[in-house]
Amino acid sequence: MKPEFKIISDLISEESRVLDVGCGDGILMEFLIKEKNVDVRGIEISKSKAQNCISKGLTIIEGNAEKDLEQFPDKSFDYVVLSQTLQAFFNPEKVINELLRIGKQAIVTIPNFGYWKIRLHLLLKGTMPVTRTLPDEWYNTPNIHLCTIKDFVFFSKKNRFKLSKSLALRHNRPSLIKDKNLGIKNLSSNLGIFLIER
Repeated sequence: MKPEFKIISDLISEESRVLDVGCGDGILMEFLIKEKNVDVRGIEISKSKAQNCISKGLTIIEGNAEKDLEQFPDKSFDYVVLSQTLQAFFNPEKVINELLRIGKQAIVTIPNFGYWKIRLHLLLKGTMPVTRTLPDEWYNTPNIHLCTIKDFVFFSKKNRFKLSKSLALRHNRPSLIKDKNLGIKNLSSNLGIFLIER
């Protein structure tokens, strides 16, 4: 299980309605059902992963979130979760707006391209780094819009999204991101976790 799943669970209220966008094999969905007794749905583009979810008895739609989120009514979920998927979309701004349309709140996690190990790798080796949160080579990665924790905070402020909670993950330990420590969290953390709303 990804380290951020426990943190995501802690941000979600019991017995709420949740949509997991890019739900993969449904591991987060199963965890939320067990830990929070939520009514959870998923959407997944991969046919094999979608079938795997269905075989586990999970309720999911096989579809492309970039196009298929439009079918969900306004505020039909309490939370919409997007875990390490934002960077794979052609239009991340549109996707975030859809998350906040169909959910009262959205939980977005991003691999932090501003992490010091990534910066050092680029500086010393001059090649795109491969890490736990960015596991693919440059030529076969699904990631097309990499960003940093600082980028996401600035993006949220520019779009007037309320950052209800901003967390940085370092060595699987979360800590709060604030304006005064944004630079150091951007440098020292490999993952950003954000609870946002309109």
